[in-house]
Amino acid sequence: MSISRRELIKALGAIGTAAALGLPLSAAAARRERIMVWRNWSGAQSCIPAQRLGPASEDELVALIRGTTDMVIRPVGSAHSFSALVPTDGKIVSLGKLSGMIGHDAAKLQSDWWAGTPMSQMGAPLQAAGLALPNMSDIDYQTLAGAIATSTHGTGVGYGSYSTQVVGLRLVTASGEIIDCDATRRADLFNAARVSLGALGVVTQVKLQNRKAFRLREKMWIARTEELLEDIEKHRRENQHWEMQVITNSDYAAAITLNETTDPATPPVSVDEEGGNEYVKWIQRLDKYGSDFPAARRALLNLVGSTASFDERVGDSYDIYANVRNVRFNEMEYSVPAAAGPACLREILALIEKKRLPTWFPIEYRYVKGDDIPLSMFEGGERCAISIHQHYTMDYHNYFAEIEPIFWKYGGRPHWGKLHTLNAGQLAKLYPRWKEFTELRQALDPKGRFLNAHLRSVFGVA
Repeated sequence: MSISRRELIKALGAIGTAAALGLPLSAAAARRERIMVWRNWSGAQSCIPAQRLGPASEDELVALIRGTTDMVIRPVGSAHSFSALVPTDGKIVSLGKLSGMIGHDAAKLQSDWWAGTPMSQMGAPLQAAGLALPNMSDIDYQTLAGAIATSTHGTGVGYGSYSTQVVGLRLVTASGEIIDCDATRRADLFNAARVSLGALGVVTQVKLQNRKAFRLREKMWIARTEELLEDIEKHRRENQHWEMQVITNSDYAAAITLNETTDPATPPVSVDEEGGNEYVKWIQRLDKYGSDFPAARRALLNLVGSTASFDERVGDSYDIYANVRNVRFNEMEYSVPAAAGPACLREILALIEKKRLPTWFPIEYRYVKGDDIPLSMFEGGERCAISIHQHYTMDYHNYFAEIEPIFWKYGGRPHWGKLHTLNAGQLAKLYPRWKEFTELRQALDPKGRFLNAHLRSVFGVA
């Protein structure tokens, strides 16, 4: 059986009103305001906002903000965050019409973008300009503004999150003021706004530090999880990008490396609607029919895992980094100090086995370079990011509640775009520069116009 990582992950009341008014149904429908429900990608977050707006220019956005005094305003990207960053009964503002490359500087290896640009639409324009993003996450559905607002990241000890690639940005504040900032202009605001949860204002433009376009070779193999952990320093040292997908309820994990190469690209992988997912189908079926027999399930998963093989791929960096994700799930991710990663993962796996926690999704394990951004999960030093998932049809609450205290034990910080239960009192202890950010947020938005209920809890605002 030979399948690619891409294939693996892919698999992995109006009538009554009209009658009361004596109006034909069609006339009533034409005159009433439509109720537009907003939901995130997994379906776990939803709301009915008063308005869903899509300004076509910065001037329209400024007018919208200045004209809104009695409602919360929340910017929304691709709705790929699992946490409640967006839900509000106020106004939801999409920058989908502010999308695309504004320009680039070949000498400085920099590019300027509208903040509403989907990450999936950045690779080709950069490639045409001879440029590329230094690193990417394995999902590229997010918008640029959303990715940097939540410190979204890929993997690699020499690579930070998307936020570390930002060298300048433009922000529209709660007063409707447009501020351009970078390391020399409003440096305090620039540094904070690189990870802001959309709480400082609405980012409209972003300047990124790029590198020259390059190719990557992807290699994937199955090995025992404990063997991979024992050789962790070797894998981290010898590969630009290394991660593993730990197969729950088994002794195995899928290890993945990405390294730069000048070799020619391999033929593109063709995947039909049903093909290329034999491995994940086995995992899902074994969970469905074998969960009552954990020893037999583990033995069968180990057998399937030990016999799987995967084709290597070579291609343009943006094409190799990103993967198709059409199996919906909910996710919790915490980053712990790098040295604590193996112990934290071992404890999670032991708890899943001991309590027979219901799940079949793999656990994602990655490393990210440290930075100096106040609200970045990686502020202060290199960290290990561990992600747990649950299929969207399965209840995640009890599973996540069992695992989350383990992250706390190891000094974990939650990914801002993933599910967690921490509030301001707990978060302030995890971020040495918490006060620096919250004081700046208060100065820019004293009335909390960009804060929904979730963010009021996160920042401790009544």
